[in-house]
Amino acid sequence: MSNTISDAAGKIWQYLDKNGPSSVTKITTETEINKNDVQRAIGWLAKEDKLIIEKGRFETISLK
Repeated sequence: MSNTISDAAGKIWQYLDKNGPSSVTKITTETEINKNDVQRAIGWLAKEDKLIIEKGRFETISLK
């Protein structure tokens, strides 16, 4: 399970590095990672202090 999450975290990091701030929905759609793994990977990256999560009308995820 942790390999799946770490792989998803790597893909999400690369996606955000290339595309900039994005919503969870957009990340899920564009990376084709299932929603549960996206949420777990975002948690992993957030714990490692790699993300900025901005809450407004829509939640936006970006790299620090």
